Amino acid sequence: MRFTSVFILVIAVLLGYNTLVKSQTWSESPVVEQIVEQLVEELEEEIDVDEFLELLRYYHTRPIDLNKTDEQELAKLLFLSPLQIASLLAHREQTGRFISVLELQGIAHFDLPTIERLNPFITVSSTSTLEGLTWRKLYDDSEQQLMLRYGTIFQEQRGYLITDSTRSRYLGDANRYMLRYRFNFRNRVRLAINMEKDAGEPFFREKQRYGFDHYGVSLYVKDVGIFKELLLGNYALQVGQGLVMWNGLSFGKGAMITSSARQGAGLRSYTSMNENNYLSGFATRLSIDNWEITPFVSWRKLSGNRSITEEDSYIISSISASGLHRTPNELRNRRAITQGVAGIDVTYRYKRLKLGAVGVYTQYDGAIVHDGSPRHAYSFEGDRLTNIGINYQYTFRNMYLFGETAHEYGRGWATLNGLIASVHPKVSTFVNYRNYQRNYHAVFAQALGEGSAVTNEEGVYTGFMFHPNRKIEWVNYVDVFRFPWLRYRVDEPSTGMDVLSQFTYTWYKIGRVSLRYRHRLKQENNSGRPPDREVVDVLKDQLRLAFQYKLSNKWEIRSRAEGIRYEKDGRIDFGWLAYQDVFWKPTRLPLQANLRLALFATDSYDARLYAYENDVLYASAFPMYNGEGGRSYINLRYRIGRKTDFWLRYSQNHYLDVETVGSGLDQSEGPRRSEIKIQFRYQW
Repeated sequence: MRFTSVFILVIAVLLGYNTLVKSQTWSESPVVEQIVEQLVEELEEEIDVDEFLELLRYYHTRPIDLNKTDEQELAKLLFLSPLQIASLLAHREQTGRFISVLELQGIAHFDLPTIERLNPFITVSSTSTLEGLTWRKLYDDSEQQLMLRYGTIFQEQRGYLITDSTRSRYLGDANRYMLRYRFNFRNRVRLAINMEKDAGEPFFREKQRYGFDHYGVSLYVKDVGIFKELLLGNYALQVGQGLVMWNGLSFGKGAMITSSARQGAGLRSYTSMNENNYLSGFATRLSIDNWEITPFVSWRKLSGNRSITEEDSYIISSISASGLHRTPNELRNRRAITQGVAGIDVTYRYKRLKLGAVGVYTQYDGAIVHDGSPRHAYSFEGDRLTNIGINYQYTFRNMYLFGETAHEYGRGWATLNGLIASVHPKVSTFVNYRNYQRNYHAVFAQALGEGSAVTNEEGVYTGFMFHPNRKIEWVNYVDVFRFPWLRYRVDEPSTGMDVLSQFTYTWYKIGRVSLRYRHRLKQENNSGRPPDREVVDVLKDQLRLAFQYKLSNKWEIRSRAEGIRYEKDGRIDFGWLAYQDVFWKPTRLPLQANLRLALFATDSYDARLYAYENDVLYASAFPMYNGEGGRSYINLRYRIGRKTDFWLRYSQNHYLDVETVGSGLDQSEGPRRSEIKIQFRYQW
């Protein structure tokens, strides 16, 4: 039944071509895709980048005005370094308004590749404020967008076949639905509404009797008197280096030098489909002379295990961040925990100096507890915690200094400090030091580090970028770190190292080839049981060759070959991945397409590989390649007139070494796993 419905819908979309008025030249810049791929390629897990994609594509159609912009707005682009942002703003202050974007070539620290990357998102035209705004003007000069997305896996999975009500099973169907509405008036009044149902979640029944499992609303208003920003509903706050408060997307170590220093965007609306990493309530940013004050309040219901003790007190044994509510147990834990947050961020600016202080109070309606194992000896327990932090940024000539120090009241400390310097017009370098004590905890912390949490880690991260001309780029970094206390699967204090070197050669606006080597050393428990268990070295070596070339205005190809060597306790595993992407973007047809053919083989899960994939608009794909087999996908985009777009994506994995795919309730029979996505957008 599902396949029949999908087939009929796809045929209807394709037949719609006959009703199309003569198409106009239309194409979409590949810059957005290239930026996102560079930012996420260092990560080893699937992440949600749809909010960042939406932001970049908005700035592509409504560019940032260099004469109006500020540090917070430029920081949202992520690929600009703090030193570049400071230089741009200092240039405007010293020389006056920009006359042309070509002036960027005369600003220190702006090389041609950076200018080419930035150019699609900037302008020097003036934009109006909310002064004299009427309801009619608000409607006529705004952008509105309605988007629907459907997705499903064709193979029947085990969780949908179980009918015994006493067993764990999926209570909903295998279909995924998403609906989103956007209203945007010159990026000064924005309304975002999200609705989502994941595969396996009930729809209009059980605890989802109101339909979708997740509803999100965010209303944003900018520049109203002393109120620089006003937010109601879901929002995010990014402060300092992320030791106290950082919601939304963040990136770790990588080939982009910008990853060595966080450039907090401050307060912003939250429009992602991610159901976990945000605040919900009220927040505002006030500006008075050189001071900015951002008070915020949040009240949310979280999913997790909350129970009552014999003493009539509540305890919380787990908090879920998956956003999935498919099984009876997941539904019981849905919205079971209340989280209240209140805080304030204060920032002072004087010329090239920025000082900030942030305080956050978080409380739950139950005490968080752990299992008492040795590795949890310093973990947070209780129903409330208070975090305070101070941060700074200062630009001195060709150096950018930054840092943050934070304290959890009554417990531990965390600090991160560093600098980025342009030691030569062709050489940039960076270094930072981090020390997160084992008894420091912050609910919303996301800072640079090797571990997944801002706790129990110390390290030095340093590197340089050599850019002799616009064609050649050589990036290197070394990160040496240690974990002072026990971790998951590590029963002793441990150490490690991460080394990367990447050489890139670029043909101007035509192609690029890069060669990367990465070496990682960490320590983990061996496979033995006590008393034979001990901590041993784990080595990973990766080599990657990537090639990209624009054959013509219509055709582009991208290729990658990558291998990995994994060694632990005398066992050595290998893995490799090779894929070919083809992009077709005709200038006189309303159709675009791209496809991938990939082959892979890994000796074990430890030798797995990841690769970014193109997807439907505002969706992200960063799947794992594990086992032996092939993967392919095709994306089609079809435009009807100026207001309506359709996307179709079909992907399939074919394994050579298994008879079933997946595990647990996700397991399906056969060596294939096929998935389809259909998306519709109407904008006016």
